[in-house]
Amino acid sequence: MELISPTVIIILGCLALFLLLQRKNLRRPPCIRGWIPWIGVGFEFGKAPLEFIEKARIKYGPIFTVFAMGNRMTFVTEEEGINVFLKSKKIDFELAVQNIVYHTASIPKNVFLALHEKLYIMLKGKMGTVNLHQFTGQLTEELHEQLENLGTHGTMDLNNLVRHLLYPVTVNTLFNKSWFPTNKKKIKEFHQYFQAYDEDFEYGSQLPECLLRNWSKSKKWFLELFEKNIPDIKACKSAKNNSMTLLQATLDIVETETSKENSPNYGLLLLWASLSNAVPVAFWTLAYVLSHPDIHKAIMEGISSVFGKAGKDKIKVSEDDLEKLLLIKWCVLETIRLKAPGVITRKVVKPVEILNYIIPSGDLLMLSPFWLHRNPKYFPEPELFKPERWKKANLEKHSFLDCFMAFGSGKFQCPGRWFALLEVQICVILILYKYDCSLLDPLPKQSSLHLVGVPQPEGQCRIEYKQRM
Repeated sequence: MELISPTVIIILGCLALFLLLQRKNLRRPPCIRGWIPWIGVGFEFGKAPLEFIEKARIKYGPIFTVFAMGNRMTFVTEEEGINVFLKSKKIDFELAVQNIVYHTASIPKNVFLALHEKLYIMLKGKMGTVNLHQFTGQLTEELHEQLENLGTHGTMDLNNLVRHLLYPVTVNTLFNKSWFPTNKKKIKEFHQYFQAYDEDFEYGSQLPECLLRNWSKSKKWFLELFEKNIPDIKACKSAKNNSMTLLQATLDIVETETSKENSPNYGLLLLWASLSNAVPVAFWTLAYVLSHPDIHKAIMEGISSVFGKAGKDKIKVSEDDLEKLLLIKWCVLETIRLKAPGVITRKVVKPVEILNYIIPSGDLLMLSPFWLHRNPKYFPEPELFKPERWKKANLEKHSFLDCFMAFGSGKFQCPGRWFALLEVQICVILILYKYDCSLLDPLPKQSSLHLVGVPQPEGQCRIEYKQRM
């Protein structure tokens, strides 16, 4: 009897392994690779990510993988992947964002992993529903103060108007009352650097800083600003109850657990998280309301029924008042539904199955709120602005509509979601109470340049405002 040679055994073994790997790969989602090593389809993808994803959905279906800038990103654009994304122990949030945090705020990965959960618990507690009442009065006062700067009438880009209101209001409320600049030159500088940092944040999370000179300059400017001002910020306590601001509480944990060297970096990260989404949400909410006359009229009737005839008085807004003006909250939530982030992300740490596909470990799993919110099964007439759909949500128990994923879900939902909703509601109330407003331009398209966060408008949208008498 002739024995099979070792060479033949090795060849057969390699063939069997090859076939096994091929079988495994057949169960992976379709992969869009490109032909450039490491870069993959990074250039095409980076030009207009949402458009790229839309074309990929049509061609490959609801689950597909994109290889770009050395990363395998597997996109889940329909409901089938939600349970895995939210409940599976085979995927991880912290590992998904540690590189982003390192590149954008220069926070070492080991420091981020050591502090993230402690900081998250603190942020969630201070900005949770139980403590929201502590912010209502201050937000109202700060907004009144900033509205005075608008004068009695004027015309300006609505996005710039919202920035001029909410940049100082948010910083004064969450950071320190005296930290935001007060002279025109320094205010302009703050706006210029923050907008540059925010606009290219997504690119800064992936590309070397040497390729993003303006973004890198803005990042360094803010880190130096925090380093210079942190001693004063830490020393200043609330005049009302001697409590710490959100930034002070953050710095306390950072410096207790690590070192002072990391404080400016966490200051920058908190600043971006506080401003980058709330401002465009306020813009889009006002733009939608003002472009729907029937909704605008209903909101003004509600404001008059709660606060009396709209005018120039410095009204106080309470939690009870907000409960009587649910239409405004519905408008904010409907705006967030329509302008939700393109993706929220997790890192696959063990192979996970979705729709008969095997997502390998190492992939970034990308769930798309933008597309989930356009599923007619959950949101009939999904492209229409219909605030009344939020009647079905149990908002009294802080529950959103099914399949609404703008704030993420599971263990690490956005800790500032309730504060952001509160801030935008009060902003809308006070602007519409004080001013007769009208849009001079059509509702703009949203920018398709970014996947992270609430999209900015593409082009200007001017508003004319006149103080009510």
